[in-house]
Amino acid sequence: MHCGKSTLTNALVGEKVSIVSWRPQTTRNKLLGILNGDDYQMVLIDTPGIHKARNRLGNYMMQAVENGLKDVDAVVYVIDAAKGMQREDYEFMEKNAAKAPLIVALNKTDAVTQQTLFETLQKLNGVVGLKAVVPISARKGENLEPLMNELKEILPYGVPMYPQDEYTESSMRFLATEIIREKALYLLDKEVPYGIGVYINKFEEREEAPICDIDADIVCEKQSHKAIVIGKGGEMLKKIATEARKDLEKMIGSKVFLTLYVRVKDEWRNDDFVLRELGYDIKQLKKE
Repeated sequence: MHCGKSTLTNALVGEKVSIVSWRPQTTRNKLLGILNGDDYQMVLIDTPGIHKARNRLGNYMMQAVENGLKDVDAVVYVIDAAKGMQREDYEFMEKNAAKAPLIVALNKTDAVTQQTLFETLQKLNGVVGLKAVVPISARKGENLEPLMNELKEILPYGVPMYPQDEYTESSMRFLATEIIREKALYLLDKEVPYGIGVYINKFEEREEAPICDIDADIVCEKQSHKAIVIGKGGEMLKKIATEARKDLEKMIGSKVFLTLYVRVKDEWRNDDFVLRELGYDIKQLKKE
């Protein structure tokens, strides 16, 4: 069960900055969303969720979390109201409450009973160092204004860091890999484990017409997974391409010709070369 960090980031920014999936640990990189108001600019960093790393990809994700917490003016820690307080929640808050103002966004409050919500709020009220607890529903966009007000109070005065028309720092190429991965995770549901990566072989916008040609590989860990991703008669791969193309055309603002291939890289989540190829370079991350 995911807690809804990426859904919240997208809801606040008003654009698709992070991909969304029911799977936990869907976000693998530190992603940046830019929110421009009449008298403020807020830069939001969506990090991977807190979890115990079980492979080198997991180590990369936890390094991305650590990097995301550097030099921030506030931390919004998202908790799934249905799941309630977990040990890792207490550990995170104890470790980070003194580093920057810490606000808890208690998400999915529309999906729990008042009793469950009250019990979680009671537990949170006992945590030392929290600046605020704001119950929200990121999916429905409910109660986001009080959360925004808490954040605006914390923002330091300064000049905008980004142009008013920008909403993310991520490149179109990177966002394309994420959109393809999102559709694969959604359509494959529980059939293929987490071992899916996406590599863009070609991303070219034609000069003579508003058309973008994208060729990409979906990388999986086993031959058996490859067969599932392709599907009977190539049907699953066609579905992934169709759904991804819809979002890509919205994002790029032109017609997209998308070609997907599937390749196998055994145990790629522990392979430094493949991780770098897919954009998960932990050595580079440690330098940031």
